[in-house]
Amino acid sequence: MKVVVDDKIPFVREAIGQIADEVLFVPGAAFTPQLVRDVDALMVRTRTRCDEQLLAGSKVRFIATATIGFDHIDTHYCQRAGIIWTNAPGCNAASVEQYVRSSLYLWQQVCGRQLQGLTLGVVGVGHVGSRVARMGAELGMTVLLNDPPREAQEGGAAFRPLSELAACCDILTFHVPLCREGAYRTWHLADEAFFHTLKRKPLLINTSRGEVVETEALRRALNEGRLSDAIIDVWEREPDIDRTLLQQVLVGTPHIAGYSADGKANATRMSLDALCRFFHVDAHYTIVPPPPASTLIRVASAADAALQMYDPRRDSEALKAHPEQFEQLRGNYPLRREAEAFQIEPLADR
Repeated sequence: MKVVVDDKIPFVREAIGQIADEVLFVPGAAFTPQLVRDVDALMVRTRTRCDEQLLAGSKVRFIATATIGFDHIDTHYCQRAGIIWTNAPGCNAASVEQYVRSSLYLWQQVCGRQLQGLTLGVVGVGHVGSRVARMGAELGMTVLLNDPPREAQEGGAAFRPLSELAACCDILTFHVPLCREGAYRTWHLADEAFFHTLKRKPLLINTSRGEVVETEALRRALNEGRLSDAIIDVWEREPDIDRTLLQQVLVGTPHIAGYSADGKANATRMSLDALCRFFHVDAHYTIVPPPPASTLIRVASAADAALQMYDPRRDSEALKAHPEQFEQLRGNYPLRREAEAFQIEPLADR
């Protein structure tokens, strides 16, 4: 079996050696028709567009993307060509929750607003949105949920229309897949018309897909005071992002909300497991991210704990200083561990 692997997928090299006979590691943007022509499988991230242009005439039978999203895979072409594909749903849900939690504590710190008692609107209540909703309730917020596909399947008792969230929420956070057409289209879900319906000058957070929020409309909403602020991890036209918007937002990061070492390890493990199932390979491997430099943190509050484990200002300041390095900052993202990797000790106990 011959496999081509995106060279930015972490923790994969030793394990894939137990599965495949031949492995090529290349940058995500360097996958070409010539490269994949005699290949059995691909392991990719969002930077590799898997479509007819890449795959036609190749031997590729299986594609694993080590990501939640799969809009970079032409699923219709794969179906016609008999190519099986898999993604990694939920792999980085805890990582995105960590990003949102720390960003909310930072906003609380900077703006002087207490999170408790505010109303949080969660748009998209899948693996990630569900965790963020639970976190909001844990922090004492009223949580409103919007998810039309789930509402259609489960009934409307738990869900609210987007118009109600726009009218009632102090914070709006987006966790939807990118759908460009159809009944549940999310492309430019937050557009000029949406921003004109906001009533409470909310904080807007987008960690889903850049195209879910219309860039020019978001800039105007910030300029006109329709939003109190924005925390943006995903951007239209990545990596050529809008640098004016970058400087406007409270936190602007290079599509790394889900990039904890734990989330990456989960995605790699899920992709390798799927590869083994498809090719009927019995391989035994362990993928464990390395520990943080210090596992013990002493804290005075929950906010202090969250920001010691992950402070989004570091990533935001790096991108604002060098927006031209978006891909480098994303591709060479440093180790970041989730809460389970730490021992948290209250200062009052010492």
